[in-house]
Amino acid sequence: MDTKKLSKLGLGNKLLLFFMISVLAAVVWIIVEISKNGIKNAWSDNWGKIVLIIIAEMIIFWIGIIMVYISSTQLGVKWRTIGALTGWIPVVNLFVLGKIISVTGKEYRFEKKKNKLNEKRADKMICRTKYPILMVHGVFFRDFQYFNYWGRVPEELEKNGATIYYGQHQSAASVHDCAEELADRIKHIVKESGCEKVNVIAHSKGGLDTKYAIAKFGMDKYVASLTTINTPHNGCEFADYLLGKAPEGLKDKVAKAYNSTLKKLGDKNPSFIAAVTDLTATGCKRINDEIGNFDFRRHGVYTQSVGSWMKEAGSGAFPLNMSYLLVKHFDGPNDGLVGEPSFHFGENYTFLENKKSKRGISHGDMIDLNRENIDGFDVREFYVQLVADLKKMGL
Repeated sequence: MDTKKLSKLGLGNKLLLFFMISVLAAVVWIIVEISKNGIKNAWSDNWGKIVLIIIAEMIIFWIGIIMVYISSTQLGVKWRTIGALTGWIPVVNLFVLGKIISVTGKEYRFEKKKNKLNEKRADKMICRTKYPILMVHGVFFRDFQYFNYWGRVPEELEKNGATIYYGQHQSAASVHDCAEELADRIKHIVKESGCEKVNVIAHSKGGLDTKYAIAKFGMDKYVASLTTINTPHNGCEFADYLLGKAPEGLKDKVAKAYNSTLKKLGDKNPSFIAAVTDLTATGCKRINDEIGNFDFRRHGVYTQSVGSWMKEAGSGAFPLNMSYLLVKHFDGPNDGLVGEPSFHFGENYTFLENKKSKRGISHGDMIDLNRENIDGFDVREFYVQLVADLKKMGL
């Protein structure tokens, strides 16, 4: 979070805290005055003070609430909406305000600590790798200018010296077609920047797309490393089940609606069915067979994989908390979409488990989808250290 925004958040939080304390103090004072002199005399003796207190409190409250509303990330839509709906309900509004103060105060302290950490290590540029970072998105998303697929992660990496590029491929197509697009994108980056190679960090289906591009489209010449994040290397059994059970008419209707919408958003030739099919266990087996025994390390590409899990349905945010039990039935422990056994790939495998909190780490959490500061797991710092390790390896 930038300094100006953080300052607004901190000031707004302090104003709301002052408002809460001063309102309670004013209420106590009024109760004491009434108990001593009665309501009529208490009002006649203190009406001027009471009016000034009300005006001052209203000014403090509205300045504070506006500042935290425009600067806070962690309030989200939920607490902003609850705050707006309960603002005029006595007693309830104080409890909600207390929650807003708690959330924004915790956010301010967390972000201030992160800023100090980045300032302390700024001269070390720990994420300035030899080769730039190419971040490759997963299925059903695109690289939009004003809504970053990777949330706050790229900005954090850039603060620590990283150079970032994006895949810019279609949101939904077969692994073969996406891999071909990525191959063109990689060659373009190398040619335009003169960087020789890139370090790829790919999420979900993006890992399959990149793996295929390296093995089948000659990108081993231009990729120094591939890190896959929660990628279904062996596919998803639940996807086989859903495709097998869904009526053809329903599949066609959903695919047509999706493809039509994504064409309007920039996809040239989206294919919902092709993308989903390549995410099934059957589809991934075929893809892995096509790649065969391609030796990434022998071709000069360092490979590693990362996976996480949610622990239980209630340990993650919407919407992946809705799919957790279905995926668990078919694929076992999972991140809301992909089973843990499917994450494994490459020379090194990291399994992330939040041991400090009941909160799990979902498929979406790994790309900072909800921009949430999760107790026990700092997604931004995770990527900083991941890229720092690539730098230490000379990549």
